[in-house]
Amino acid sequence: MRAWLTADRLDPIQEAFLDHGAVQCGFCTGGMILSAKALLDRRPDPSEDEVREALAGHLCRCTDISKRWRRVLAAAPAKRRRTRRGTAAEVAR
Repeated sequence: MRAWLTADRLDPIQEAFLDHGAVQCGFCTGGMILSAKALLDRRPDPSEDEVREALAGHLCRCTDISKRWRRVLAAAPAKRRRTRRGTAAEVAR
């Protein structure tokens, strides 16, 4: 099993949270990242509605609510590229 976190780089979801100003107090960040990862593992190209539903149970009082799903949608293409590369690398081993 491939680890999704490594010491030398962030996961695309983590990068998107940072790039879109979604990390502020940090209270909800961990749960949102895990929910986003679970969604993108199931649905590599989710719709906005699917992202909204996946994050619906998280309460964030620090940021604009639209940032909650924009950061996940922004991470999806990079997550797909990294997953494909990782899968090919694992097969080559």
